[in-house]
This record gives sequence, C-alpha cells and structure tokens, in this order.
Amino acid sequence: MATQVQSWVGVDVSKAELVSCRDAEQPVELTPNEATAIEAWLKTLPKGTCLAVEATNIYHLELVQRAYRRGFTVYLIDGLRLERYRQSLGHRAKTDSHDAQLLRRYLEREHADLRVWNPPPKAYVELQQLLRRRATLVRATVALKQSLVGLDGLKRETAALLRQLQRLDQRLQRRLREAVQHHGWADDVARCEAIEGVGPLTATAVTMAFHRGHFRHSDAFIAFLGLDVRVRDSGTYRGRRKLTKQGDPELRRLLFLAAMQACRSATWKPFYQRYLDRGLSKIQSLVILARKLARVAFALLRQQAAYTPRLDGGACPET
Repeated sequence: MATQVQSWVGVDVSKAELVSCRDAEQPVELTPNEATAIEAWLKTLPKGTCLAVEATNIYHLELVQRAYRRGFTVYLIDGLRLERYRQSLGHRAKTDSHDAQLLRRYLEREHADLRVWNPPPKAYVELQQLLRRRATLVRATVALKQSLVGLDGLKRETAALLRQLQRLDQRLQRRLREAVQHHGWADDVARCEAIEGVGPLTATAVTMAFHRGHFRHSDAFIAFLGLDVRVRDSGTYRGRRKLTKQGDPELRRLLFLAAMQACRSATWKPFYQRYLDRGLSKIQSLVILARKLARVAFALLRQQAAYTPRLDGGACPET
C-alpha cells in the first residue's frame, strides 16, 4: 500500500554511474555503476523504498537485481514512456539529473498503474541472450553478404567468411537446443513446433516468452509480445491502427517468419486469404496470422495439450 512507502527514488542509469533522486527539493546523488558502490548506496535507503529505474540495455541489471534481493520494490520504466511523460509536462531539459527527478515524480504519481518488476527465470535469461546474439549474427551476415558478394578478387575469402558465420550460427542453435533440454522445456517446444510454420527457433522463443511470468489470458501474452494494436480514435476521427511493439523485436520477427511459412499450409492458407480478400495488405495479413499462431501456442502451453490442426472452420474473431 502507498501509505507504507517511506521513500520514492528515481534512478537514471548509464554505463559509468547512477544518478538518483530521493527528494525533489534535494540535490541528486552520483554513484558509480559498480557492485560494491551500488550495495553501499542501497544500504542507505530506508525499508519500504520504491525505485523507478529506466531500462537501459544491460546497465541497469546490477542495480535492479541487488535492490530486489534487499526487498525493495522496483519498477522498470520504458524510455519512450518516460519521454512522452516529459513532453506532457512541457519540460525541455534532458539531462541525467532531470531524468532522475522525472523518474521519481512519475513513480510517485503513477505507481498504482505500474507493474512491479520481478526477475525472470534463469532459463529465460539464458535463452533470451542466445536468441539475441543469434539475431545480431544474422543481421551481420546479411550485411556482409550484401557488401562483399560479387567483389572481384575476394570471392574465396568471402565464401570462407560466410561458411564460418554459418558454422557459428549452427553452434548457437545447438546451444539453444541444449539449454531447452537442460531446463526441461523440450516438451513445450515440441508442442509449439507442431504448429504449421513454427520452426525450432520460433518454438523456443515462444516457450521462453510464455515462461517469463503468469499471463491471465492470451491478450496479455500478445501484449507482452508487442503484437497488440494501438488505437487512436477521437470523435469522428479514426486513426491508423499500429502495433505497440513493446516486446522483444526478435520474437516478433520469428513469429512473422513463421506466418510466412504457415500461410502456404492447408490449415492456414484460407485464414490468410480471408484477410487478403478483405483488402488488407500482405504484411497486415501476415501480422494477423503471426498473432493467431502466438495465441494457438499460448493455448497449447497453458493447457499442456497436443496440437491438432483444424482445417478452415472459420476465423476466430480474436486474432
């Protein structure tokens, strides 16, 4: 309850230091972003403290994990959300000190609508890191292939480099399979992989997302993936619907690729064609199919059921 909170703290995180604000009327504090310094600073906070920390790549992890272990309530604030909050207040300044003060103000006034951060399972962290590293490798491979292929005098070296990158990709995929087996998620991955178009990587990613936390229903899972739609209507104006894209982009990419495969199957081709016939573009129809595949996977994982394909029986209104 809010009445039990003794202190609101906003923390702006960078690679080198933490800038924290405990009181809007007091100067901010600077703390090196190192384990020893963070632990010493946390000891100065009173029991019941709530911290708002802007998510910044991996630089915030040391702070939030140590704060969680000490029993503090931690909120991770998305950078875009904080920026829009700044704009709504009409603030023009953008400094580390100002961000710390803004985070504290945002937490104090909006904490009732914020989700408390909890550390993800160890398996989730491991698989997420492997999937992200593979995504980086894929992007680099595509860029190198486009840049070097066809360059006179370097064909042999280019081919050797691409083969080495391919072997590295295979090693990463093997690591992913080993991690799935080690953490006991192999059966769940197999359930997802039975869906048309869903391959081992996509099945692993969806299983990982499912085990991140408790999702009350499929809508919450879709929102976690960033496949939910942002609606902007006012009066008679009907704005263009867009994906929120709040989740992991690699998860959405894999699901989109799965939809590109699934749309050719006997099970999903009528579903995909139905949206094309309504006048939607191919990309829009594939996104809808990707969202549908995610819902099916969620149902299988939640019910621990085997996948049974159902030929065109009419599209579910919840897509």
